[in-house]
Amino acid sequence: MFLLHRRLPLLARTTLLCSFMEPALTASSSFGGSSRLAALAQQLRMYKPPPSSSFENDDEETQADQESAGKVVSQVGFQESMTPVPKDPERFKPKRAAVLICIFEGDEGDLRVILTKRSSRLSTHSGEVSLPGGKAEEGDKDDGMTATREAEEEIGLDPSLVDVVTSLEPFLSKHLLRVIPVIGILKDKNTFNPKPNPAEVEAVFDAPLEMFLKDENRRSEEREWMGEKYLIHYFDYRTGDKDYTIWGLTAGILIRAASVTYKRPPAFIEQCPKFKYPKMN
Repeated sequence: MFLLHRRLPLLARTTLLCSFMEPALTASSSFGGSSRLAALAQQLRMYKPPPSSSFENDDEETQADQESAGKVVSQVGFQESMTPVPKDPERFKPKRAAVLICIFEGDEGDLRVILTKRSSRLSTHSGEVSLPGGKAEEGDKDDGMTATREAEEEIGLDPSLVDVVTSLEPFLSKHLLRVIPVIGILKDKNTFNPKPNPAEVEAVFDAPLEMFLKDENRRSEEREWMGEKYLIHYFDYRTGDKDYTIWGLTAGILIRAASVTYKRPPAFIEQCPKFKYPKMN
């Protein structure tokens, strides 16, 4: 490489140098000039979630609870690989949904995630914090389309403003809804003007993603699901004169998203349930 550089004339060396720099410049410009977001996009595209169940859900049977008319809000949810679903696909046939973890760079250079507060007029889960998302529809080609379509319907986020970079492993809600967390990066925060759908969303706000790895403003309580004890986490967050509590499935997904993004575990014990499987012959 050094010998090649010495033999090239000045013009050729300049052209070669520019050709090496061009991809980095192009990537940065596509994220509003943010080199950090460009690097994060590259990092997350390399992420491969651990394997989970391989079956697709073609079951048309109605579940006991349709998760608030298709919206993804639940008091409890776990990574699907930790549940009995992959071991017994004939018994457990969850519906499929996706949520959007939309990350952008804040004014102080921190990574932030867009969240919503559900309308207080809704009959279920009213006023709770959630990620934009909902159940997959027949026309959705993939989970990224489901997540971005729902985000556009709920908060007016144009899908063209979001670069979908990866999906995390599925989470299973307590009502057997298989939730795929989709990570997308908001290319330029200044181009997004939230337009919440008043029938579904009362407020749109953002929070620092790293918050979900810290033991500050966090509390937990022990509960039991399918015979196993686990911790449910609550994160208290104040922005302006508004107080929010992020908990349950939404908190669990954001803990995982933050762990993958920052490449480190949380500073607290998650304590997911340890399901016991029968020995396979």
